[in-house]
Amino acid sequence: MGSVLDTRSLNRATLARQLLLSRAALGAEEAVAHLLGLQAQNVRPPYFQLHARLEGFRPAALAQLMESRKVVRMVTMRSTIHTHTAHDALTLRPLVQPARDREVGAFRKGLVGVDLERLGDLARAFVEAEPRTMGEIREELLTHWPTADPQSLAVAARCRLPLVQVTPRGVWGRSGQVRLTTLDRWLGRPPGEGPPAHAVDDAVLRYLGAFGPASVKDMQTWAGLTRLREVFERLRPCLAVFRDENGVELFDLPDAPRPDADTPAPPRFLPEFDNLLLSHADRTRVIPAELKGRTWTGNQAHRTLLVDGFVAGLWWWEDKREGKGGKGEGKGDEASIAVELFGKVSKAQKEHIVAEGERMITEMGETGDADGAAAPRPSVRFGSIHG
Repeated sequence: MGSVLDTRSLNRATLARQLLLSRAALGAEEAVAHLLGLQAQNVRPPYFQLHARLEGFRPAALAQLMESRKVVRMVTMRSTIHTHTAHDALTLRPLVQPARDREVGAFRKGLVGVDLERLGDLARAFVEAEPRTMGEIREELLTHWPTADPQSLAVAARCRLPLVQVTPRGVWGRSGQVRLTTLDRWLGRPPGEGPPAHAVDDAVLRYLGAFGPASVKDMQTWAGLTRLREVFERLRPCLAVFRDENGVELFDLPDAPRPDADTPAPPRFLPEFDNLLLSHADRTRVIPAELKGRTWTGNQAHRTLLVDGFVAGLWWWEDKREGKGGKGEGKGDEASIAVELFGKVSKAQKEHIVAEGERMITEMGETGDADGAAAPRPSVRFGSIHG
């Protein structure tokens, strides 16, 4: 029986791994690797994720990595888009391929008569000739299987192939339609044949380094994989073992940071779909049980505010020229953050929230455009973001 880690202890340990107790002096590429990727359902969240975690981060740092192909956007864990380093894209995508194969199986009714091997070969040749939209891929495949379900054909292509979104999609301050090619073609490397030896073991250790202490179910939730118990058992001799307050067994790296439960945790503004909130089966280490469901509407995640290490409210970026929450993020001469708190905070905490919000507006509002547009004047207001 391992010693018990209470919720606050788990919270502080996870925040330390996530670089959220204090900003780290890391480069953007190093941070993306440490975090095993950044959830990237939308274009801007990876940039805000790094701003919350890195000292001196500016959007141009990640944008340059995107344009130089040192990081890429592609579907990996949980069948969602992530921003990964090139190295992790090449290793993590094969690791989760079994889950993508199961996903194709869920669409088998729309794929009657479709040879999936041939579909993969045809789709690969089509997107490697030049980057294509998903609509174009679907239409091309329909010429070969006209009676198949179009959406099922698209899902099969997305799951069978390691497709990346090519730039300018994903580059801060630029826009672009989602166009896809294979990871191999984008990186100029020969096709991979599968995950390297010990890839699963390495992934478990790296997951614990970024999200631990964690249970087997926690990692399965993060990766969208099953049957990882045997991997943890194989690694057990080199891991520290604890239990949470419910008796769930937690594993960790022996030398990983586990700060005191009373360690101060500064406020942090996190974007929608931040992996901190999505990568454990039991999320009460970050989201108080009474707030379950408050960070989502339908299938859309809200931007969240951490106070004392836990989710304590929502926030919205406002640009007076573009309208509330408009696409003017990062532009304009006046911008503000609207904060909706779920409960009362102290005067000192409120002052810290304002300071952190103003810092984010100033640093993330820099355009770097040739027109010399100034950073927006920051302001933070409290109230309802829905009213």
